[in-house]
Amino acid sequence: MSKQKIFIFDTTLRDGEQVPGCKLNLNEKLIIAKALEEFGVDVLEAGFPVSSPGDFESVQKIAKEIKKPTICALARAVELDIKTATEALAYARKPRIHTGIGTSDSHIKHKFNSTREKIIERAKAAVKYAKKHVHDIEFYAEDAGRTDNVYLAKVIEAVIASGATVINIPDTTGYCLPHEYGEKIRFLKENVKGIDNITLSAHCHNDLGLATANSIAAIQNGATQIECTINGLGERAGNTALEEVVMIIEQRLSKNFYTEINKKLITQMSHLVSDKMGMPVQANKAIVGENAFAHSSGIHQDGVLKRRDTYEIIDPEEIGLKKSKIVLTARSGRAALAYRAKDLGYNLCKNELDVIYKEFILMADRYKEVGEKELKTLLSKTFVTSI
Repeated sequence: MSKQKIFIFDTTLRDGEQVPGCKLNLNEKLIIAKALEEFGVDVLEAGFPVSSPGDFESVQKIAKEIKKPTICALARAVELDIKTATEALAYARKPRIHTGIGTSDSHIKHKFNSTREKIIERAKAAVKYAKKHVHDIEFYAEDAGRTDNVYLAKVIEAVIASGATVINIPDTTGYCLPHEYGEKIRFLKENVKGIDNITLSAHCHNDLGLATANSIAAIQNGATQIECTINGLGERAGNTALEEVVMIIEQRLSKNFYTEINKKLITQMSHLVSDKMGMPVQANKAIVGENAFAHSSGIHQDGVLKRRDTYEIIDPEEIGLKKSKIVLTARSGRAALAYRAKDLGYNLCKNELDVIYKEFILMADRYKEVGEKELKTLLSKTFVTSI
């Protein structure tokens, strides 16, 4: 049985940039776009051209200079949006228009003051109009997570018949539980005519902390594209984190699925986006957080120093890190102290280690963490041999 490729749709420059304070200028967007191209993303959503002249220019510039991935531009189900997106994508080798409309009863009634039937007509008209300009049309059913499955299937079947090549099922409010979202994807796979001829995509938000779990449930139930951002940036609580999905596939689902992401660039990409957007990554963030490969407990330190996979299921070198981080605290044991001392050029025999460890614990009680400076001071005060 051959493996199924999972396409990675990166929306860092569109949904990720919607984070308050994360606005990028044209040069910064281009730097990130070039890095994403090298990273191996399949689709790069460059922006929302009708939203501002600056966004139009950014999408146009990225479309000119980025050649490998599909370049995607967002457009509501409005002719002006679609026309503007088409113009911005004029230089793209592989252009895609991403248009859509809300499909939940909440959106239909309170956002559009419309009916289910009229929404289907608007969806079909948008796809048909976009299809006149670009072959590759992605349709998003906004708030699909809270949309009745039977009605959602009717919408999707209608837009596929109208020419959509990709169908995006957004859990816009992060409402779904993983089994619910997976069942929704499975229902569509089993009940929509023509769905086997298109790419089925998952776009999950993290309001309940379930974006990555829901995306994995989507893959397991038939989705072949995941929409995500570097570091999980995005509206409100963020989007599915690209690095999490890629490494879950690598670690747990690699018998059946794969991506073409260059995993050794994960840490580099995380740092780049964090720096350009001015958005620090929380220390305990999965995969790319500062503490993701850090060990401070003596029991953990001893185990990981004896054999890395005792406490690490990912080799840090896989994502571009040199090694794990052994952090010296009052909870650290002799093995960790000896390891860090050796890094500084000191080879401690057992007796020397016993002596230093007593002094180290006293120091560690005074500090949250014993850093390199403090450790050098401690070592220089003792009778040890430097190597």
